[in-house]
Amino acid sequence: MPRSERSPLLLAGLLATAGVAHFAVPRQFDAMIPRMLPGSPRAWTYGSGVVELALAAGVASPRTRAVAAKAAAAFFVGVFPAHVQMAVDWRHRPAPQRTAALARMPLQVPLVLWARGVARSGEGRS
Repeated sequence: MPRSERSPLLLAGLLATAGVAHFAVPRQFDAMIPRMLPGSPRAWTYGSGVVELALAAGVASPRTRAVAAKAAAAFFVGVFPAHVQMAVDWRHRPAPQRTAALARMPLQVPLVLWARGVARSGEGRS
């Protein structure tokens, strides 16, 4: 399978894994939900898990890949505040945990670029 065909499936796998994790270990995601959002953090955790699973399915299918990958790029931008919340909350934790929390923020950039690239490669296909 050429690399260009693996990339969307890898992105779909990443999204699916993250989506399942939101249901398997919701507590760690609950803590990342910015406190300014209304409602229960668990509702946001489950909601974002559902979105990730839907995006994974969309990216995996060639018919919906371009639209789903664009939505995934927007989703990665949209969850950035959760990573900021985590970095703020973890600022007094031991250095390895602090570093991990800080590293999550710039990692959103390659995820956005990856999703955009998958969207471009999926345009015009059905």
